[in-house]
Amino acid sequence: MADSPGAGAGRLRAWLLEGLADMARNQQGPHAVPQPAHKGQRWWRVMCLTGVDYFSTLGYQPGIAALAAGLLSPVATVVLVVVTLAGALPVYRRVAVESPHGEGSIAMLERLLSFWQGKLFVLALLGFAATDFLITITLSAADAATHLVENPHFTNALHGDQVIITLVLIALLGAVFLKGFLEAIGVAVVLVGVYLALNVVVVGVGLWHVVTAAHLVTDWTHGLTAAHGNVAAMIGVSLVIFPKLALGMSGFETGVAVMPHVKGDPGDTEDRPTGRIRDTRKLLTTAAAIMSAFLIVTSFITTVLIPQSEFKAGGPANGRALAYLAHQYLGASFGTVYDFSTIAILWFAGASAMAGLLNLMPRYLPRYGMAPQWARAVRPMVLVFTLVAFLVTWLFDASVDKQGGAYATGVLVLMSSAAIAVTIAARKAGQRRWTAGFAVIALVFLYTTVVNVAERPDGVKIGACFIAGIILVSLLSRLARAFELRVTGVDMDDMAQRFVRDAASRGLRFIANEPGARDAAEYRDKLRQIRHDNDLPGADDLIFVEVTVTDPSEFEAALVVRGQVLHGRYRVLSLESASIANSLAALLLHVRDETGRVPHIYFEWTEGGPFRNFLRFFLFGYGEVAPVTREVLREAEPDRGRRPRVHVG
Repeated sequence: MADSPGAGAGRLRAWLLEGLADMARNQQGPHAVPQPAHKGQRWWRVMCLTGVDYFSTLGYQPGIAALAAGLLSPVATVVLVVVTLAGALPVYRRVAVESPHGEGSIAMLERLLSFWQGKLFVLALLGFAATDFLITITLSAADAATHLVENPHFTNALHGDQVIITLVLIALLGAVFLKGFLEAIGVAVVLVGVYLALNVVVVGVGLWHVVTAAHLVTDWTHGLTAAHGNVAAMIGVSLVIFPKLALGMSGFETGVAVMPHVKGDPGDTEDRPTGRIRDTRKLLTTAAAIMSAFLIVTSFITTVLIPQSEFKAGGPANGRALAYLAHQYLGASFGTVYDFSTIAILWFAGASAMAGLLNLMPRYLPRYGMAPQWARAVRPMVLVFTLVAFLVTWLFDASVDKQGGAYATGVLVLMSSAAIAVTIAARKAGQRRWTAGFAVIALVFLYTTVVNVAERPDGVKIGACFIAGIILVSLLSRLARAFELRVTGVDMDDMAQRFVRDAASRGLRFIANEPGARDAAEYRDKLRQIRHDNDLPGADDLIFVEVTVTDPSEFEAALVVRGQVLHGRYRVLSLESASIANSLAALLLHVRDETGRVPHIYFEWTEGGPFRNFLRFFLFGYGEVAPVTREVLREAEPDRGRRPRVHVG
């Protein structure tokens, strides 16, 4: 008998949400599940995970540099390398020290800010991080499609189908993640090793042709002098052009993100992973040195050996300058091998970016209460990211050149935030020289970001769309989860436990009190009013409960309860929490579970309109406390017989 439509829909939902409960294993925060210690890998192997993102930019970076700088491309690339080695590298070596578990610069800034402005700032950075990762997926797929379309064996059959091929590559990437993808360091090592080896061959042959044809260098230098005059003018123009070449620094954030995979020393601990930090700094330095050498040499040989007209849109060297040289000087067979090696590493760079997205969002949004429940599962998020990648590919016509600005914006914003974070960290540590140095680097990155945004606003537009989408979805999710019991645990001191034990035999009755002067008159008048409004006899045992709101922007936290006797007769339980209603509901449920008695709590109505009071609760943790407390209890305990009683007078 055929399954009913409902059964089919149920199976689809179960498949999509498979592993939802397991997502907490990778989540940072109060619900994190302790994992066995990771044995890790040697740093040079982990470097290849960075390399699939970082080194794969050689597929398109020389062409982008040639388009942006023309004959000045090698000089501008030297400026890029100087900024990389003297700016980005020191910044991220310090980030590795400050966030040794792969949290990155966003987590550093998160620790410096609190309240809603901190959350919104992190959400904005997440928007640019999403831009970085998603454009990595779309740009890498587009460049992979370019290498396939321009290959002599396929150009006739596939010419004009670049957008379709790019969409197919992205769909294949999404399908792999829907089935289940485990990021394999071994695969990355092979891909990076083969790709770099092939590039060494292409570079070697290119340099040989430059050396044996001396007129090429002479023609290039004459062209430079005619166009730009003296060396000082060339450097000045290169400084202006440099922001367009910023894609050549794209691997540093990934380099920090892969830190948990680095083996480190046997004596490393989670609090002091000294060996992991040291080896990650080796990883970052080695990757930057390798990439810098390749960037300088490849920009030189491609500028000297390839006519400038070949780099323009539609030209055979556009987006594939090194592949052009491979075919030109080493033949179609070697060129085809080079093309497929480039396609493989670019596709794997997209896979690494997808894995980064799936790890980044759960690191923050669930802790903020700003992720729908389905966002904890991998497959729905893969579908969302894949659809967004489709949209970006369609908007940019699968063009590497058109997406370069968006990619650079994401990279530069994250680098600027990292530079600012390490500047603040150095200042707090009292390191004046490092503070000054990092401040200068931060200014350089901020300048580069502003220039890039001014000249190519597509990146900030896409980033703004991602930011708006993340904030909108986050706030809607927070609203939907407003009445969720979000206290992760209750810790009562000895005095508080004694109050509860003593009152349990006579009936657990609590008075919710908003602390004011805390003098004897405040408690006397409150007690008299509650007894009058609720017809309670004078002999009833009553305990005051007071909540101090700490950071209302926090969503989940443990609850600490302290007991004290004020003015010789009034027993008070003092609580600190992000939300009054949630902390009171958690306390009542905890007391019920500890004593087996259903407690009662008494409130007075709050003055003001209900909508205004709800906004106060949502934003600041207080408002119309009584009905919200009851609603939290109703959601947390469906059995009315076991649900703590809420009374309002």
